[in-house]
Amino acid sequence: MVATLLIAVPLVLARPLASTPPASTFDAARLRTAAAALPQLHTLRVSHRGALIGTYDDRPARAAAPANIKSASKSLIALLVGRALADGVLPSLDTPIVRWFPALRRDPDPRKRAITLEHLLTMQSGLESTSGPGYGRWVRSRTWVSFALARPMVAEPGTGMQYSTGTSHVLSAILTQATGTSTLAYAQRTLATPLGFRLTPWPRDPQGIFFGGNEMLLTPAQMVVIGELWRNTGRVGTTQVVPAAWVEQSCTPRTRSVYDTTREYGLGWWVQDIGGQRACFAWGFGGQYIMVFPALDLVVTATSSTAISDERHGHRAALFDLITREVLTPLFSR
Repeated sequence: MVATLLIAVPLVLARPLASTPPASTFDAARLRTAAAALPQLHTLRVSHRGALIGTYDDRPARAAAPANIKSASKSLIALLVGRALADGVLPSLDTPIVRWFPALRRDPDPRKRAITLEHLLTMQSGLESTSGPGYGRWVRSRTWVSFALARPMVAEPGTGMQYSTGTSHVLSAILTQATGTSTLAYAQRTLATPLGFRLTPWPRDPQGIFFGGNEMLLTPAQMVVIGELWRNTGRVGTTQVVPAAWVEQSCTPRTRSVYDTTREYGLGWWVQDIGGQRACFAWGFGGQYIMVFPALDLVVTATSSTAISDERHGHRAALFDLITREVLTPLFSR
């Protein structure tokens, strides 16, 4: 069991380039120039072996301002679920969610009683999605959790991915019940405090449950710290913030996107090859990323405009190309 942590342990993320391979042709100035050519990109950070070696901000104020990380929030909620399991406040992954929502026992579709924590984490609940076309109707509802759980079943639990923000929000509701405190308070105590920062409160649903799948706020530096936590298999210094096994499981594919079969999904984290290198990452609408390349000891984070999808105008492809061309190739192709 992971003990509750109350002492901040600072991370050193701004050391010189000493940890970069000697033959590296990485050029931080060239990275900034290339980043400036992406009109939707707001910030970029590159951390190698714990050393912050490259940065870009389209405006100086972005460096310290909390950014809306959109659906990258889902990965943080999954991280908190892993911590709650280690703390013993949540049972095993195969626990049916009817434990927290007994009204599901009365639902006419018996498949809902088979939905487990793991199904929620892997987006395989079988429930109709509340993302995409269904998102607006869902967030305008009076009770977000009930609305999400009332969606019709479109598949058997565990048989395929139905990406849904409501599914992740149900996890926030479960965390709230199980911990006896808010998702924000639990995240503040078990995640932010040991990592040496404070979380900015983010929106809540009409019942006061903190949004479990969207709208979380992090500064670029905080995103790097979380990426470094993941790179170090859940450890900061000598403190195990989240179990190493949970990090490994989170980055082990369980299913894949129906929109892009090269993009797989673990426990709340995406897995995909970028520039020929395996990455485990949190991803949010518009181009919000916390990317971890475990085999390379590399973390790359990005924030982008939230006004437009990162698929529009080729932003995602351009960003991945930039990371490949200006980070992966100069650092690791020798």
